[in-house]
Amino acid sequence: MLLVVERFFLWFVLYSVAGWVYESILVSVEQRRWVNRGFLNGPLCPIYGTGAVLCIALLSGLRNPFALFLACAVGASVLEYATSWLMERMFHARWWDYSNYRFTIQGRVCLAGAIVFGLGGVFLNLVAQPFVARWTDMIPPLALTVLCAVLLAVLLLDLIVTVSGMLHIEDSMKALNDTVQEYIAKAGESWQSGRQTLSDRLRELSQSRQDVMLRLQKTVLKALNRQQRRMIRAFPHFSLKSKRYDSMLEAIRELMRRGR
Repeated sequence: MLLVVERFFLWFVLYSVAGWVYESILVSVEQRRWVNRGFLNGPLCPIYGTGAVLCIALLSGLRNPFALFLACAVGASVLEYATSWLMERMFHARWWDYSNYRFTIQGRVCLAGAIVFGLGGVFLNLVAQPFVARWTDMIPPLALTVLCAVLLAVLLLDLIVTVSGMLHIEDSMKALNDTVQEYIAKAGESWQSGRQTLSDRLRELSQSRQDVMLRLQKTVLKALNRQQRRMIRAFPHFSLKSKRYDSMLEAIRELMRRGR
């Protein structure tokens, strides 16, 4: 029984890494810069690993490609929706938003994503997993136990660091929002919500008041911890439940781009 659990855990890690590679390349090409596209610090996207393991455990006996495609498309959409909802409940924030896509449900899932995951599930079960299973079967039991123990310890540590760093992001944003607007007001013309966004004002300041820009960049570094800055940088659609910080998040991204 332990051997079966260890193999599934190793598959979870492998497919989490594969998902991280896919997401990071996709977003990096889109943004023309390297992006660590993952909730964790390490090179893993756990939602991909979870989806892959569930697909293997529940659908390994399904050999009809069309039926497998439908099952994976629906199953992945349910998992993605549940993950989005749970993360929003925990952190009062949303990491992705498909509202601009056609055929979406509350911006959490969309038809295009379901099709991609459906095709991915067919490839996983019929092509990739038989090869991966043969490879993992070659690992001696003792080596597999040690490897899984090390990977589990690293994964749990990464999870603790990430979650603890993100729990109070709303408080950090509130304090930062007040400070940034105070700096901009002191710089000259006042900023008024609805007439000019914070990021627009920052673009103007970058041309005339480099001293203000530098102070604002230092303020962001001080107010937001490493985890919070990484999430904002890596997820273009990251937003807090309170929409009052949307302009502030856009301004932070502008400051981080200019600070590189």
